[in-house]
Amino acid sequence: MAAVAITFARYFNDLSALNLSDGLVAIAALALLTLINCFGVRSGSNTQNLLMVLKIGAIVALVVAGLAFAPANYQPTPTAEAGSQIAGIGAAMTAVMFSYGGWQTSSFVAGEMRNPQRDLARGLLLGVVGVIILYTAVAFICLQALGPQGLAESKTPASDVMRLALGEKGAAFIALGIAISALGFLSQGMLTAPRVYFAMAEDGVFFRSLTKVNEHSRVPVRAILLQGIAAAIIALSGTYGQILAYVVSVDFLFFGLTGAALFIFRARDPVAPGFKAPGHPVTTGIFVAACFAIVVATVMTSVVNSLIGYAILLLGIPPAASGRDRIVHRHDQPDHAVGLYALGKVQAAGEVRPDLKRGPALSHGPTANQPG
Repeated sequence: MAAVAITFARYFNDLSALNLSDGLVAIAALALLTLINCFGVRSGSNTQNLLMVLKIGAIVALVVAGLAFAPANYQPTPTAEAGSQIAGIGAAMTAVMFSYGGWQTSSFVAGEMRNPQRDLARGLLLGVVGVIILYTAVAFICLQALGPQGLAESKTPASDVMRLALGEKGAAFIALGIAISALGFLSQGMLTAPRVYFAMAEDGVFFRSLTKVNEHSRVPVRAILLQGIAAAIIALSGTYGQILAYVVSVDFLFFGLTGAALFIFRARDPVAPGFKAPGHPVTTGIFVAACFAIVVATVMTSVVNSLIGYAILLLGIPPAASGRDRIVHRHDQPDHAVGLYALGKVQAAGEVRPDLKRGPALSHGPTANQPG
């Protein structure tokens, strides 16, 4: 969230010409979305849905305008030695993998689906394929219009492409679109991430005070505030590239460990009902190896920032350890799923199980849609 808040700040400054501090603008955006989500599920999810539609429209406009009007400026760079090429690819993959992150948050609402084995898998596959198409198209347009050197030097490549294609008005339009896209991601994170803290607190592995739900908005306000404050601190702690290294070095370590866990589960129960992994163990092995390769590449190219990311991760050990004696067992309740308590009935990710009516936010009002 902190890295994307910095992206928003860059395009906001490009659009407004105010030349404010990136950190200041990022904190203002995080504070606004924190406030919106504290008002309740409906206000947060409606904001997210609107931003999702707007950002997809902006991306499509960038691709179409770039293809139709931006002059081609691609000039191949001199070929580097094999060793430096591998190191360069490893460094580039940190940002690439960050851009594809976020898919895992769909699993937060698996317990609210009628058929998560089918619907969650379909949602993940279709969503990731859609992102691949959009992001690859954007990368192609930026590289074609700006060239490798120009793209490397640009802080706001989408604006630069549209400036070439449609002039200053085009640049202003896409700057607004990318700023909206960044806000969309931040809105999604602010809507879902605090529910992780809430669920962990309910299970006794995080601060117990985060289980408190506001009587009026029916959302975990303290957890939302914690998320906003943490993101703001990280946004001030380093540059965009540094924050990417914080995130990717940790995220992909746990992605790999999650994939590796499937080997253990399959060894314990080779015919586990209800869940199939097509191509396992080959596809799972490729995924795990790729995740660990990204972690190694990120650590090698950004040692200090990766260590900072792991230090932030380790800060979670004390509250988790202190809460082990307070773990709450809910044997008489339906399957636990992160987001069940406060996200409400989710439709976009699949049909909602009507029997899941517990949790404060479920009495808040009409259905809230899952963030895109």
